[in-house]
Amino acid sequence: MTVPTEHREVEYKLRVPSEFLLPDLQADGLIGSSAAQEPFDMAAVYHDTASLSLIRWGATLRRRTGGSDEGWHLKLPVAGASSASRDEIRLPLAAGTVGAVPAALVDIISPLIRGERLLPQATVRTLRAPQILHDRNGVPLIELVDDEVVVLDASDNVVTQFREIELELVDHLRPHAEAHLDAIVARLVQAGAHVQSLSKAASALGERAAAPSDVPLLDWPREYAPASDALRAVISTHVRHFILSDVAVRRGLPDSVHQMRVAARRLRCALKNFAPLLDEEWASGLAGELAWVARELGAIRDTEVLLERLDRHADRLGPADGALAKAVIDHRLRQRLASARSGALGALRSDRHEWLLDDLVAAAASPTSSERADAPCVDVLPPIIDHAWHALESAMSALRIDGPDEEWHEARIKAKRTRYAVEAVAPTFGKRSWRFAEALAELTEALGEHQDSSVAQGLLRELAAGDLVDGSTAFALGRLHGFEAEQAAVARRQIIIGWPAVIRRARRSGLVRHAGR
Repeated sequence: MTVPTEHREVEYKLRVPSEFLLPDLQADGLIGSSAAQEPFDMAAVYHDTASLSLIRWGATLRRRTGGSDEGWHLKLPVAGASSASRDEIRLPLAAGTVGAVPAALVDIISPLIRGERLLPQATVRTLRAPQILHDRNGVPLIELVDDEVVVLDASDNVVTQFREIELELVDHLRPHAEAHLDAIVARLVQAGAHVQSLSKAASALGERAAAPSDVPLLDWPREYAPASDALRAVISTHVRHFILSDVAVRRGLPDSVHQMRVAARRLRCALKNFAPLLDEEWASGLAGELAWVARELGAIRDTEVLLERLDRHADRLGPADGALAKAVIDHRLRQRLASARSGALGALRSDRHEWLLDDLVAAAASPTSSERADAPCVDVLPPIIDHAWHALESAMSALRIDGPDEEWHEARIKAKRTRYAVEAVAPTFGKRSWRFAEALAELTEALGEHQDSSVAQGLLRELAAGDLVDGSTAFALGRLHGFEAEQAAVARRQIIIGWPAVIRRARRSGLVRHAGR
């Protein structure tokens, strides 16, 4: 099977009138030279579901003939980047005929379409006149294309025609490249061009393409709005994060497993924290399925964290002992990681996961809430925070500097739950709530460091006791165990010292009663 290739594009589209004249960018001092290339014809058949799921999520899928990069192109938004940046995943034309989308691409976008069929929805025919813009040193900087576009619907009827200029960076990693691109775009706008937010696909697919995705971003409610509005905002935010992270996991992107697991954990905490506002059976069932997928992903994430941590700390042992420790650690954990990845991807491609996605989208649209959710946020949300806080306070007060790891781990669970609850309501209650959430985040980070050290010590003891480990390797693993024990002790002291500051933030937040009793 052909493996898809990926390409990061940073481009702007500008709509221009048919009589538009390109300004002399060289005379304006914006480029060093330009080199025109032969015009050519292209035809792109855009595929989507009947409900246009892809385009509403900001993704496009086309099969394009003509030009040097003809083939299947899946374009996806880049998390945290500007709207000008997109990731383009490519397969050759031979990977599938029109109407037969390659399985590798269907797998990537399956969280967005959730079982709906992908069918040809529109065709875009383009006469493209390209040129390469060079900097003053003759280095290719930007590809500028001047397109005459004809859009046809699924019945080959002409929907619209227009002229469009596209500007795409040749190398998006080049220093100051985006600033240079922005300057040229500004000059074209000055000459009468208009930056176009809609892609050719969106232009082809009409008004329905501008509708929100299945899980839209919602505004956070104010204090006196119904608590049900806050529920929808919280659940929708984390369901979006979960689905988009699912796509990233299927692409094998860095940190994607962690992000999907965080989204699952935040959703589970929301269902537990806001249980008084929800139907108990509905919330419990959904939380159980989220726990299942989190476990499937957890083996990957936990192993990745442990491997990176122990390899980094093994470097402190010196070249000889560090190499001995790394050899046995890497062998064990890389085997575990390969098995975990295989199992997790299998789970994500299962019917059970697809049903979970459907349930999450339904939950984001309309959580099954109780009558209490109709009350104002200011009346029902603070008591929920207060309940989570006092559970954390109880766990923290039970900690002893020389107590068992299990008690510290239990405090970490309570801290995360409280943190997520406060972060969920902070947009409604304002600055003091955010400061409380920040203090809780610092606490959970410190408790997480302690937990990672505890897990690392357990693995090192297991490895050192192995039948195939010689004395020198066991000694190196013992030294590393001692270092991890020191790290845990440092974390415990930091947690104890930092706890009063968390109490102060809790008191000032206005969300809890009698903090620090």
